[in-house]
Amino acid sequence: MNNDLLNLLKQRRSIYALGKNVKQSKEDLVDLLETVIEETPTAFNSQTTRAVFLFGDKHDQLWDIVVKRLKSEVPTEAAYAKTQEKIASFKAAYGTILYFTDTAVVHQLEHDFTLYADNFATWAEQAQGSAQLNAWVTMANNGIGASLQHYNPIIDELVADAFDIPENWTLRAQMPFGSIEAPAGSKDYMAREDRFKVLD
Repeated sequence: MNNDLLNLLKQRRSIYALGKNVKQSKEDLVDLLETVIEETPTAFNSQTTRAVFLFGDKHDQLWDIVVKRLKSEVPTEAAYAKTQEKIASFKAAYGTILYFTDTAVVHQLEHDFTLYADNFATWAEQAQGSAQLNAWVTMANNGIGASLQHYNPIIDELVADAFDIPENWTLRAQMPFGSIEAPAGSKDYMAREDRFKVLD
């Protein structure tokens, strides 16, 4: 059995100690990741996933927006201090990918293919997961760490205003990425007999 893909998947971990010591150029990274997302399959070839790449001041601005917005969500100053520390770890990264779904495409498909209308939003989410995983694995294969964050929907309007995001793009996730400054911890797996069935 060829285990090349399995080995790549095992490289992909949630890395929280991220830095800016990335060897690849921004241009090469963006070109690679755009191609990866383009090659990710979508139902009806709908291509509903959108991505915004943030570097430098724009990357910093995102995480400043997040930490400021979260201040009203945490119950105590001590809790907010922990939140600030967590967000600072994302801001320390080299860049961030913002993942969006183009809801205009989803709604058009619902209109055009009424038999499957109830499925298109779900299929768009599946496309998101596929694109995010493919980008994540690709970065891991190039020695770049990442994690996947979900501060949407509480930051949606602020992000849209800050980065001139079209109204029909709905924020689905944020992926800070950068050099791996410390490895991921150990990973636990549930018992296979509780997760899988093989029937003859």
